[in-house]
Amino acid sequence: MNDADIALAHRLAEAAGDVIRPHFRSGLAIETKGDASPVTAADRAAEAAMRAILAVERPSDGIIGEEYGEERPSSSRLWVLDPIDGTRSFVAGRATFGTLIALLEDGVPVLGVIDQCIARDRWIGTPAGTTLNGRVARTRHRAALAGAHLATSSPHYFGAADFAAFERVRAGAFDTLYGGDCHNYALLGSGHLDVVIESGLKIYDWAALVPVVAGAGGAMTDWTGAPLVRGSDGRVVATGNPALLGDVLATLAG
Repeated sequence: MNDADIALAHRLAEAAGDVIRPHFRSGLAIETKGDASPVTAADRAAEAAMRAILAVERPSDGIIGEEYGEERPSSSRLWVLDPIDGTRSFVAGRATFGTLIALLEDGVPVLGVIDQCIARDRWIGTPAGTTLNGRVARTRHRAALAGAHLATSSPHYFGAADFAAFERVRAGAFDTLYGGDCHNYALLGSGHLDVVIESGLKIYDWAALVPVVAGAGGAMTDWTGAPLVRGSDGRVVATGNPALLGDVLATLAG
């Protein structure tokens, strides 16, 4: 990963945003995919726009996208794209969705973008740090779960066992925010939330989030505390304070 990759990630986010903005609050029709997740023409067009740029600028890199699947998946460099993370929020007119762009090298996320094209907020995470619109973004270091602000997209996304584990954390937290999708991780990276917990995510849901959270000073792992890499099971935990992660993981485990 180098400066040229970061510049390319910006161009990908701009291209997706240019496609998405005209459709926001336009009454765009929503379809249901085979996995029961929603999709719109804006999702597909935004991913197609990003893929067209990658085809020219990184023709040997692999791609994993939510809408159009895999290209060259065995490549050591993989761009992972979610054109609209939070499609339900998008079609409801809520500006909490985001475009997610990640670069994986040998299965490890090294570059992540969370772009909210309506508010024009863009978080970029790299090993050198995380920025929001060019300014340094940092997590806050809440010391204890009892004072923590917890978030998750929806309790309905958890299976029964995972929901019981989440409820143990929720009961010990200060308060809980529902909804928000990728925006929760962006807000954690900017010091407004303390813990985010999800289950059942796909690689395009979480890959971009890891560099943003880590670059801002936080921690993000699976529910066992293992690093998130290609092949992780989709259960994720992010904490603004890395020292809080152990307590959250222990509470999840019961």
